[in-house]
Amino acid sequence: MNNHKLRNWSIFILLSLIWGSSFILMKKGSENLTGIQIGALRIFSAGLVFIPFALFHISKIPRQKLALVVCSGLLGNFFPAFLFAIAIEHIESSMEGILNSLTPLFVIIIGVLFFKAKMPNRKIAGVLIGFIGLLILSFAKGSVNSVNLGYTLLILLATFFYGLNVNIVSHYLKEVDPLKMATVSLAILSIPAGIIAWQQNVFAIAQFDEGAIWSIAASVLLGVVGSAIATVLFYGLIRNAGGLFASLVTYAIPIVSILWGLLDHENVTLNQVGCLGIILGGVYLANK
Repeated sequence: MNNHKLRNWSIFILLSLIWGSSFILMKKGSENLTGIQIGALRIFSAGLVFIPFALFHISKIPRQKLALVVCSGLLGNFFPAFLFAIAIEHIESSMEGILNSLTPLFVIIIGVLFFKAKMPNRKIAGVLIGFIGLLILSFAKGSVNSVNLGYTLLILLATFFYGLNVNIVSHYLKEVDPLKMATVSLAILSIPAGIIAWQQNVFAIAQFDEGAIWSIAASVLLGVVGSAIATVLFYGLIRNAGGLFASLVTYAIPIVSILWGLLDHENVTLNQVGCLGIILGGVYLANK
């Protein structure tokens, strides 16, 4: 394995560990915070870290690309941060990791529908198998029910946003340096995130509620590592290895999230693991 491939695979593994652990961090954050508070604190923390760098990098981004960079931040970080955090109040963290594995299928579907990508029979079969796995998971006992169906759809919407973002970065932002793109987009989005956090009394909670300190710490860690650092790594992986390879990090994410779920005594069933196998089988076939 040459140095280029070794670097790509090293980033791939690191991202798997970071994002696979993000679901348990959201769960810990939800012990004392609402989903909106977690999402706002996550993006605000990530953007705050990047503000000094963004002030230097924003002039290096082509002006005609700046709106797309912000759009990428919205789709790849801002909206999913809130959607996942809201859903974690009603869905196990391991289940969120399983549903997140649908991202590569959305990369393909969105690529075909909006970016004129080709869809050979093998990819069609892979997408169908993946969604069969999703349907089985939806009807499996103890997985998706009438109570959490709406929150499951929030996660699917988040994976749709991820798929759209991968296609946008791959087609329109490949020449933009990933570090500059991540720092500028998250720094800009820290403004609305900070306003939401202030409206949701996050800063007052941090000052007066000692019991919420660990939940706040988990959300900040989620922002700094799971959003800020991971976004730079992910954009770099898209640039160096392509959008499809980068999206395949979702192969390993659910495995890490399931392991964390088991350690946290979540009810991970054989049905759920089997459905994950079907989904990942479809992802593999679609991207072979």
